[in-house]
Amino acid sequence: MNWDRIEGNWKQFKGKVKEQWGKLTEDDVDVIQGRRDQLVGKVQEKYGIAREEAERQVAEFLVRLDKAMSGRGAAVGRR
Repeated sequence: MNWDRIEGNWKQFKGKVKEQWGKLTEDDVDVIQGRRDQLVGKVQEKYGIAREEAERQVAEFLVRLDKAMSGRGAAVGRR
């Protein structure tokens, strides 16, 4: 899965983001609007971690989402 898909379907993924990073508020995820750099910044800010760590967490989140979606047939037609 690429980030463009998440950005384009942000409303569907907001809940997953809030599950992963419980310190993010509804307002935070609304401001993020699917932009990866905004998510990294908010994770960094709310959890008091280095940008590199926030980037790592977001990358791992993307991998887990991809695996979860693939298990439900969302990967059909993907190359």
